[in-house]
Amino acid sequence: MSSVFWACVVLLAYTYAGYPLLMRLLARLRPLPEARSAQEPMVTVVLVVRDAAGLVRAKLDNLLQLDWPGDRLEIVVACDGCTDGTAEACRAVGDPRVHVLESNARRGKAACLNDAVAVARGEVLLMVDVRQRVDSQALRTLVARLADPAVGAASGELCFEDPESGFACSVDAYWRYEKILRLAESRSGSVVGVTGALYVLRRNLFEPLPEGTVLDDVLVPMRVAARGFRVVFEQRAIAWDRASPSPAQERARKVRTLAGNFQLLQLAPWLLDPSANPLWFRFVSHKLLRLVAPWAILVLLAATCVLATRGTFYQACLWLALAAGFLLLLARVLPALSRSLPVRLLSAFLHMNLYSAEAAIAFARRDATRLW
Repeated sequence: MSSVFWACVVLLAYTYAGYPLLMRLLARLRPLPEARSAQEPMVTVVLVVRDAAGLVRAKLDNLLQLDWPGDRLEIVVACDGCTDGTAEACRAVGDPRVHVLESNARRGKAACLNDAVAVARGEVLLMVDVRQRVDSQALRTLVARLADPAVGAASGELCFEDPESGFACSVDAYWRYEKILRLAESRSGSVVGVTGALYVLRRNLFEPLPEGTVLDDVLVPMRVAARGFRVVFEQRAIAWDRASPSPAQERARKVRTLAGNFQLLQLAPWLLDPSANPLWFRFVSHKLLRLVAPWAILVLLAATCVLATRGTFYQACLWLALAAGFLLLLARVLPALSRSLPVRLLSAFLHMNLYSAEAAIAFARRDATRLW
């Protein structure tokens, strides 16, 4: 039982601390060049929406105000079976650079992405989502990274507006942790996923996605890397969003995206082949071990309970786990406590693992990988 205990400790420690520290060490000892150069190629912004009439006008206004020559920018909006007047709201903008694609039936984001890219005229694609506000300099900052011929895609950063209250604190803490890891991955080679709300890639590197793909923001960059190009993270290119204010709202989003990791292994089994996936080690360490982590936590807790009768060390571990649980309960009634960094990190760790476990169950039941 002690062997099981320590195996779980090592796995969890490596997943959440060891791997990030290894990437930071590589980034420090063997940093790759971060070439940037001003350039202004033709860019096609790709936006897929479903029943977003209340959001799409503001999004298009935001995109049309990006710092980019007007004659080198087009926006393709793919409406996936919208029934609320989304297409009409897009056309009401009255700008000839906005092109609307409509489908009567809902086919899913992946199918709509394929349609939009097929008609794109730009040599660079800017992929965005409808909810986030893109910083005016973000496109220019991302395209500058493509001046390096070794770079095939560049991801922006997701930042949260006013995250200092409630559960939003924990979501913000998670993304700050994720940003540190992605920066280290980028500086030492490539990231294994991009920010779906803001990234660019060379159009000739886009391959049509399998219908129903959930994690296009992982499959697309992994394909780019498989073709020998780097996928980098640019923290100065920002998309602004609002963090989920409650665990229930964050749960719906995270369970679906985490279940998408299981679907990804079905759609692209080559990701598990070290000879086919140049980012195999990073993919396993960053993505797959997090899917194992919640079950390792359960086994660790069970082993701790058994071993607590055999020595003071394991008793201390059990009391530490109980104290952590009590601290999280106390934070629910003391808002000031919930904003402290240790509690924010602990809450993020707990909820992300709960969502991961639920995602595995949901995927097994085939009820978490819907079209949207």
